[in-house]
Amino acid sequence: MSESPESGGNLRTVILAGVVNLGVAATKGLVGFVTGSAALLAEAMHSLADTTTEVLLFVGLRRGARPPTEQRPFGHDRETYVWALLAAVATFLIGGGLSIDEGVEAIRSSERPQQPLLAYLVILVAAVLESISLARSVRQIRARARRFVVRPLLLVRYGSDTPTKAVFFEDSAALVGLALAGAGVGLTDLTGNPIWDGLASITIGLLLIFVAAVLGYSNITLLIGRAVPERGRARIRHELLAVPAVEQVHQLLTLYLGPNTILVAAKIDFVSTASSTDVEVAADEAEWRLVALFPTIRYVFLDPTGGGGSEAYPRRRPDPTEPRYGAGG
Repeated sequence: MSESPESGGNLRTVILAGVVNLGVAATKGLVGFVTGSAALLAEAMHSLADTTTEVLLFVGLRRGARPPTEQRPFGHDRETYVWALLAAVATFLIGGGLSIDEGVEAIRSSERPQQPLLAYLVILVAAVLESISLARSVRQIRARARRFVVRPLLLVRYGSDTPTKAVFFEDSAALVGLALAGAGVGLTDLTGNPIWDGLASITIGLLLIFVAAVLGYSNITLLIGRAVPERGRARIRHELLAVPAVEQVHQLLTLYLGPNTILVAAKIDFVSTASSTDVEVAADEAEWRLVALFPTIRYVFLDPTGGGGSEAYPRRRPDPTEPRYGAGG
């Protein structure tokens, strides 16, 4: 099974994040159990949810990288979004739900966490490890943004690379969660009131639910079918019009087929003097230009029947009363 550089980079990012989260989850859980800190236990569940997410993203990337078949002519890339959606659900249930439940129980029990210095140490080490994972996802997002000549934040908001986006959001939320856990343990240690530890756990749960909702919505829109952002469509249209034989682009359709696959279809009005050979050459040039513009464009379909040609010779709608002839006689 061959993998594109983009897919390989996504796999390495997901694997690194998964290994980090697994180690951090075990450490947080152990120290949270020893100290009795609800915030640390919530962070352990946070890391466990992130680990589950990385496993699901890994499965999605591997299955999405399978080559096209006769039954799946556009490949399996979109299956990545299905597994990413399941990962968002796992974050919602494991991370968000259990963290809130742990926080509520901590407030009810009113037991003060012990050995706060150990909790601080674990939070500090976890923050360093999460920062390493986050730095890799940020580098990948910046490299992809340079490749598509867009701002990184725009790519995070509208991009189709959900595995890297998921790692970015999860690691960012992990650092915020660690800050909340540190604040909860610190305020509890300072005031002697364990409610702060419980409130920190609940806040961490709400943070994870928010992240899960954002990632879930993004994957749902991609599964339904999302076009390339307006700026990208404008650049695609510009490249098509730069082909000498193309006079006008009457309709432009784009669709994300997966994190690394874009389909482009357009109704093109060619110059009146263009011969059939000119049209073929122009189509080849248009495809070359688009792939050079966005390497993730894998399929280009140009329809020369639209626009001026269709206005000069309008297509007659079929009359349902007319007899039709075909295989059925």
